[in-house]
Amino acid sequence: MSRRIAGRKRDDGTCEAEFINEANVARARRAMEPDVVLVHLAETFRALADPTRVKIVSALARQELCVCDLTKLLGVTQSAVSHQLRVLRNLRLVKYRRDGKSAYYSLDDHHIETLLAEGIKHAKE
Repeated sequence: MSRRIAGRKRDDGTCEAEFINEANVARARRAMEPDVVLVHLAETFRALADPTRVKIVSALARQELCVCDLTKLLGVTQSAVSHQLRVLRNLRLVKYRRDGKSAYYSLDDHHIETLLAEGIKHAKE
């Protein structure tokens, strides 16, 4: 079922006359992920909106690195790197393993690398 709602002339890229196709809306609603998934996705994108965190993820996409290596690579304090890694770890974007007194970080899974690669492709276009 569709319903038409009277509209006015607009030049802002929106519909001039609102015409709601209920079947399309219902299909789109069924195809949408649950809110909990979409909220987690938004949090992931929010985390990746920080240039320092993107640099960390980009470096870890190539190899496992310890906090000291990341500090040297990024030219920031160990405290700053640790803070950013905590944010990424809480969102399950990175994981770590201990080796003696060192903590080595890597990406949590291959999906993060794919997400980064697609984002970089998009940014380059």
